[in-house]
Amino acid sequence: MNITLYVVTGMLLIVSFYKDKQKTKKALKKAWKAFENILPEFLVVILLVGLLLAVMNPDVISKIIGTESGWLGVILAAVIGSITLIPGFVAFPMAALLLQGGAGYMQIGAFISTLMMVGVVTIPVEIKYFGKKLTIYRNVLAFLFSFIVALIIGMVMA
Repeated sequence: MNITLYVVTGMLLIVSFYKDKQKTKKALKKAWKAFENILPEFLVVILLVGLLLAVMNPDVISKIIGTESGWLGVILAAVIGSITLIPGFVAFPMAALLLQGGAGYMQIGAFISTLMMVGVVTIPVEIKYFGKKLTIYRNVLAFLFSFIVALIIGMVMA
């Protein structure tokens, strides 16, 4: 699958370069700049997760946010996801590492969905633009919806 994606991307890049060299060069420069901005953040989170996985063996991860942790683990994962500000491009590889380390699907589902939908850290900015009532309403509904997501993932992956 990865090789196919790379080949298609390469072919489209060649087509783009053939159509307009200047725009393609400009796009590649922008992409490289974005990559340079993202890389430090990505590496720090991957390093922290790697250290966490090295320090905590799969049994510990399993007890905290594994399948056997049940709904308590789901709640813990949802709370952590709600108060953490991690971009999606970092969160998904991190979730894969946690799954490999013994985390449960429901727990990771709750973590990722709250991470993407609930913004405790961003509440002040949201209140400024959307008002207090709408911000609280949106975050509470998103938090509750994350448990539905976790339940569905648990049913599908069981």
